[in-house]
Amino acid sequence: MSRIGLKPIELGGVEIKVGEGNLVEVKGPKGSLSEQINPEMTIAIEDGVLTVERPNELKKYRSLHGLTRTLIANMVQGVTEGFTKELEIIGTGYRAAKQGNKLVLTLGYSHPIELDDPKGIEVEVPTPNKIIVKGINKQQVGAHAAKIRDFRRPEPYKGKGVRYVGEYVRRKVGKTGK
Repeated sequence: MSRIGLKPIELGGVEIKVGEGNLVEVKGPKGSLSEQINPEMTIAIEDGVLTVERPNELKKYRSLHGLTRTLIANMVQGVTEGFTKELEIIGTGYRAAKQGNKLVLTLGYSHPIELDDPKGIEVEVPTPNKIIVKGINKQQVGAHAAKIRDFRRPEPYKGKGVRYVGEYVRRKVGKTGK
C-alpha cells in the first residue's frame, strides 16, 4: 500500500488540465509546468482536490503510484511557491559573482568558471560566498545546484569547496609528522 500515493493533493488557486495520454499541465501564479505521466495511472480532480489511483496491485503500479503523486505535487508546489537551493563557498580566495545572467566562480583554478543561467532558473549571489538557485521546476533547480557544486566539491581535510547550506562534510585527520 503506497502511503504517499494515497494522499490527496490540495489545489489552492492552481489550474490543472489532464490531457490525452495523461499529459498534466499545471498553471499558477509563478508560471506553468507540464509533465507526461504514465497513461495507465488514473488522475481524478474533485472539489479542488486531486487524487491518483492505480489500475491494480502489480509491483509496477504500486511503485508508479507514489511517484506519480509526488511529481504532480511538486509541480503544484513549484507554480505556487517555487523551489530554492542554497550553496555556500568555503575556502580562501574562493568566491562567486554575478555578471548579467552569468555566474562567475573563482574556485582556485587558473581561470574563472563562467556559467550561464538555464532557462527558467534564477541564480542570486547575495554575498561572495553564498549562491541561491531558484526556479519552479524542482528537478532543474536541483540539477543546476549540483552542477555548481561539482566544480569544487568539499574536500575532507580542510572542508574547502562548494557545499549545500547545512551539508555535513566528514572531516579526516591529516598526516602526522615524526
